[in-house]
Amino acid sequence: MAAIVRLSSVCRRGVKPLFYQATLLARPLVVPHQEPHQLTARIHNSQALSAGSASKAASLHWTAERALSVALLAMGPVAYFNPCPVMDYSLAAALTLHGHWGLGQVLTDYVHGDTKIKMANAGLFLMSTVTFAGLCYFNYNDVGICKAIALLWSK
Repeated sequence: MAAIVRLSSVCRRGVKPLFYQATLLARPLVVPHQEPHQLTARIHNSQALSAGSASKAASLHWTAERALSVALLAMGPVAYFNPCPVMDYSLAAALTLHGHWGLGQVLTDYVHGDTKIKMANAGLFLMSTVTFAGLCYFNYNDVGICKAIALLWSK
């Protein structure tokens, strides 16, 4: 705002800046011929956050995502120094949930259209389920996530 005030004060003195023209500042509104409800920008595929309960749910989801990220940071050293089945399965659940939430945000941002969103979400749920099942299978039938990472670091 201060830059606009300064430019306007310069213009009053008779000096006209090169790029300060009304035609460059005022842009016409171009509206495609669509139904009125499609003109609003849909940033997220969820309900509007103006409602009290939806706003609270979004806030709790954001807090849970951050808490999981911090927990994953703490799980790394704990898993290295204390490899056990509880830690293996905790890592399997936390890594799967972290990946699911992260890819869900990518889908929310980049996939548009109701059918495409449903297909993408179904694929995400399938991929998350297979990932969790695979990590649990690896923990049960092999050395586990903690010892596998320790073996990778030892070579």
